[in-house]
Amino acid sequence: MNLLQAIDPVAFSLGSLEVRWYGVIIAFGIIVAFLVAQKEMVKRGFHPDYLTDLLIWAVPIAIISARIYYVIFKWDFYGQNPGKIIEIWNGGIAIHGALIGSFLTAYFFTKKRGTSFWKVTDIVAPSILIGQTVGRWGNFMNQEAHGGEVTRSFLENLKLPDWIINQMYIEGKYYHPTFLYESVWNLIGVIILILLRKVNLRRGEMVLFYLVWYSVGRFFIEGMRTDSLYLIGDLRQAQVISLVTIAVAIIIFVYRRMTVKPVVRYQDK
Repeated sequence: MNLLQAIDPVAFSLGSLEVRWYGVIIAFGIIVAFLVAQKEMVKRGFHPDYLTDLLIWAVPIAIISARIYYVIFKWDFYGQNPGKIIEIWNGGIAIHGALIGSFLTAYFFTKKRGTSFWKVTDIVAPSILIGQTVGRWGNFMNQEAHGGEVTRSFLENLKLPDWIINQMYIEGKYYHPTFLYESVWNLIGVIILILLRKVNLRRGEMVLFYLVWYSVGRFFIEGMRTDSLYLIGDLRQAQVISLVTIAVAIIIFVYRRMTVKPVVRYQDK
C-alpha cells in the first residue's frame, strides 16, 4: 500500500518566519464567524462597529486565557520550565480557556456599553460554533487532538476521503479523527442555532442552547481522545467542565423561565 506523505503543517514561510496552517485556519474561522455575526448584529439594531470593538478585546484575551488555562493543567511541566510558558507557537491552548475569556470579556464590554449581554451572546452563538467548526481543522493539519488507534478499514468504512485517512496515519498507526467528529457535531449545532433564530426563543436561550450542545458533544468526543488534560488521575478536565457547563446552563434556563418578566425574545429590539 502506497501512503501519501502527511500534509506539511507549514503553509508558507516569510524568510525565517514559518506561517503554519493551524494559524491560517484559526484566522479564517474568526473571519467567517465575524462576517456571519456582523450581518446579524446590524440586523438586530447594533452599530456596524459594535462587534469590531468587542473583538478587538475578545480575540487577544481569548488567546491569552486559552494559554493560561492550558498551562494551569500542565503545571507539572511548566512549573519546571517557566520560560516555555510564553512559547504558544509550540502549541498548547485550550478552547475552554478561550471561551471563559471570551464570555467574561463580552460581559464587561456589554455592561460598559449599556447593552444586553444575553442579546449579544445570542447573536454570536452560531458564530462561536462556526469558529470551533473551522478551528478543529487546524488540529487535523497538525495531526493532533486525535483519538485512539483504529484500522484503515475502519476509516474507509466511514467513507472518508483518502487525504483525511492518510493524515490520520501517524507514526505507523491509524487513529480516530476526533477532530472531524467534533467539527461535524459543531456544524450541526450551527445549523440548528440559525434555524432557532426563526423560532424566536426567549432572550438568552440561544447561547444557553449553544453551551449545552457543544458540551454534550465535547463530553463524549473527549472520552475518545489521547491528549486530554487531566484533573486527578483519569478524570479528564474537559469532561468535568462539560458536565458542569450543561448543569449550569440548564439551571440558568429554568431560573430565567421562572423569574424573568416581561418576556423578551430573540427578535425583539
